[in-house]
Amino acid sequence: MNTPIHISYNGYIITTDKSLMQVEAIHKWLSERSYWVKDIPLETVQGAFENSFCIAVLKDGLQVGYARLVTDYTTVAWLGDVYIEEEHRGQGLSKKMIEILTGMEWVTKLRKVFLGTLDAHGLYARYGFEPIAEPSRWMEISRPGIYLNE
Repeated sequence: MNTPIHISYNGYIITTDKSLMQVEAIHKWLSERSYWVKDIPLETVQGAFENSFCIAVLKDGLQVGYARLVTDYTTVAWLGDVYIEEEHRGQGLSKKMIEILTGMEWVTKLRKVFLGTLDAHGLYARYGFEPIAEPSRWMEISRPGIYLNE
């Protein structure tokens, strides 16, 4: 967990080194292009970034992809905020990023790893994700419009 991963892949760098990540770029993409946290404030993204295990895809020093695990590093994690900038899609970057994350030794020892997705079920199934076995056991508090400027 402590030693950052830094991998060259098809002309990109995939890294877990937060010092190389650009919170402003993450915020811009999430607040403007995501369907799940439209208009999220920068301060909220910064807090989420600081308190999560993060991975990024960089091209020529610019951040073009991101994902984070909200975790206790021992028993459970939630995978969220996964994206690759549109102009960099189709090159296997999201697959490689998820492969690296799910293959990390400490992640393979977690009892549960959760995620929510609108349309990437096939991608995540490749890495062992499947529908929740007993959805009736799970509950949530949902505030989908919390960041919208209404």
